Amino acid sequence: MKKSFNLTAPNKTPERQTDSVKHEIKKYITREQRKAVPANVDFWDFDVKMGDNLDTAAVIHVSEINKKIDSINLENKETFYLEILAKPGHRTNKKK
Repeated sequence: MKKSFNLTAPNKTPERQTDSVKHEIKKYITREQRKAVPANVDFWDFDVKMGDNLDTAAVIHVSEINKKIDSINLENKETFYLEILAKPGHRTNKKK
């Protein structure tokens, strides 16, 4: 998913539009995780970039997406760019 999201809508409050954007992103990630995992792969991992636009997008972790959206909303910005790309993930053993 490579998309610019708009946090303003003429028929929704900003809070409701923010929730709608978060739901769309969560739905996409869940859909990608349901896909069949190739052999020798443990799970689907994600590369995420987020920023004001494509040129200023920075790499973040999947768990930080909602926090970043909330901070963008507090800054009263109208749009942001989000790129989520699925990649094969491999579990690592924890050292004891």
